[in-house]
Amino acid sequence: MARVAGVSVATVSRALRGLDRVSPQTRARVLRVAEDLHYVASPTATSLASGRTRVAAVVAPFLTRWFFATLVSAIEKSLRAAGHHVLLFDLEDDSYDHRLPLSQNMLWKRVDGVITLNIPMTSDEIELVDRLGLPLVAIGSPVPGRPCVRIDDRAAMRTAVEHLAGLGHTRIGYIGAVPQNVAHIQTPQDRLEAFLATVEQQHLTCDDGWILGSDWTAEAAARDSTALLSRPDRPTAIVAASDEMAIGVRESARRLGVRVPEDLSIIGIDDYVLSAVLGLTTVRQDVAGLGHAAAGLLLKALLEDDRSTEEIVLPTELVVRESTGRVPAAAQPQLS
Repeated sequence: MARVAGVSVATVSRALRGLDRVSPQTRARVLRVAEDLHYVASPTATSLASGRTRVAAVVAPFLTRWFFATLVSAIEKSLRAAGHHVLLFDLEDDSYDHRLPLSQNMLWKRVDGVITLNIPMTSDEIELVDRLGLPLVAIGSPVPGRPCVRIDDRAAMRTAVEHLAGLGHTRIGYIGAVPQNVAHIQTPQDRLEAFLATVEQQHLTCDDGWILGSDWTAEAAARDSTALLSRPDRPTAIVAASDEMAIGVRESARRLGVRVPEDLSIIGIDDYVLSAVLGLTTVRQDVAGLGHAAAGLLLKALLEDDRSTEEIVLPTELVVRESTGRVPAAAQPQLS
């Protein structure tokens, strides 16, 4: 390649790696010769020479769900544009209550950095990442001393409850409670605590039986909400901790002949890919934006050796659609 391009071997190396001290014209000539000669650099050899893999680990509790898949897609696009690649680690176990641990075999000499997707790290896992000298960026659940990208889950939930209160609803249920031992507890716990606090602040009613557990899928929410929606003393509105659960509750209501929003208002959080089509009122978060921001922080750590503990909190937005309406007249509190 050097002979055909008329430059030194060192110049070819710098041009192919995108390093400085190569003019744009020379770089273009080297790349053109590489294409003509069908030359592709060996990632393994490059890694051995530089000590860098140009690969980032993306660690998720689930990879099959929309939220995590959207994050991964955004992260991959951002890293790929900077000449890096993604190695995915799905820590999902056979049960919803547990996850697999992050191990040295997953990371050692395989990745340059780590992005965690809403995973509270154990002390052993944090010690492992430190021992390997890997920069880490967290999305959602924070990792102490590391940069983090997230939304304000409590503020998002307050927005949802206050929207229903503004429509006159005083009897409000909730779906999305999870067991205390669930590995990715932070977001579910924050949203439930904010729901209960806002209900109390707004002087609303939520009986204990109106707080429903679910594993955050539409199928589970449809199943888990059926009994409540069948009761004559059901709430007039339900807040779902995610849009996927809100869609499940809406389907359960349809099967039971409960009209939405005439008999029951439903609101979620996320702005899931089908929410607009289904007319679901939601508190929107920019999921792809979370992924792009996290990738940017990791690239700063890798390319600029920036080990800051910056926290980025992206805004949320109420999006009102057809699934919420004013409280039914028959359910209005009667004045004495």
